[in-house]
Amino acid sequence: MTPEEQDLVRARQKSRARIMALLLLAFVILVFAISIVKIQSGMPLRAT
Repeated sequence: MTPEEQDLVRARQKSRARIMALLLLAFVILVFAISIVKIQSGMPLRAT
């Protein structure tokens, strides 16, 4: 693999890593927001 190809692969990996980090952060924020709404509305957090 040439150095140019390696640089291209690294750039793609970095881009994918950033996208995955953003998706994970969005998921965490969504779960946090749902938890806050449930607590404020007085709903039980678990159905047990």
